[in-house]
Amino acid sequence: MACPVKYRTMNTFWKYYSGEEIAPVPTIFVGGNHEASNYLWELYYGGWVAPRIFFMGFAGVIWFGNIRIGGLSGIFKSRNYYSGHYERAPYNESDIRSIYHVREYDVQKLMQIEEPLDIFISHDWPRGITDFGNSEQLLRHKPFFENEIKNKTLGSQPAEELLKKLKPSYWFSAHLHTKFAAVVQHGENGPITKFLALDKCLPGHNFLQVIEIESDAGPHEIHYDEEWLAITQAYNPYFPLSRKSVQLIQGRTARPGFPSPVCEKVYERIQHEAF
Repeated sequence: MACPVKYRTMNTFWKYYSGEEIAPVPTIFVGGNHEASNYLWELYYGGWVAPRIFFMGFAGVIWFGNIRIGGLSGIFKSRNYYSGHYERAPYNESDIRSIYHVREYDVQKLMQIEEPLDIFISHDWPRGITDFGNSEQLLRHKPFFENEIKNKTLGSQPAEELLKKLKPSYWFSAHLHTKFAAVVQHGENGPITKFLALDKCLPGHNFLQVIEIESDAGPHEIHYDEEWLAITQAYNPYFPLSRKSVQLIQGRTARPGFPSPVCEKVYERIQHEAF
């Protein structure tokens, strides 16, 4: 885990991991830059880290009831963006940090999504999001953000691209340890994304907010997303596991959003098998 040594103590999560304690509500999360990356790598495609606690994977889309949720783990660092997932445990001092850096491969998979998303979750803020909220109030809390905001370097460029492409109804982030809300209007008369970032979980910090999102009566269970399964299967032959950048799927698309006719056929087959 990449964090100061003073934080490397065994606290309470082991109780959930072992099953001694059960989360009181279903919990869905993405990875950031202070997780146990060796464990999360075992769930690259997403999965249960403990009863009722679900990891979205390094990138993923799922359903919770009739609410469609997408997610991207990690933080953006340009030096690793075009690399493959080359890190292997036990990690050295470099790999223990680079493993949680966002990769182009995972972002490009998310860029193929065409069906609407209700919620998107990232650790990084999308770059430029401060243009759509109260940046003056933000700077009162975090004055050292000023140069990055002026230079358009605060936040993640890939997350910005995903926000513009996917246009989810809600986007939730963390990472910068402060609460910030914004409303993004996608073009004239276009859809709106409500953005919210929260502070870290400490007494006196704004780390919790309840938001009501309309849904059906249930059952509210997590299940796979057919479009994401098709995209994942179509991209799997190109899964990069070395430092070299990967040649992603090329060629004319079968329909908007799909990288190749192969992906379209996989999507049709998954729909047929599901029903």
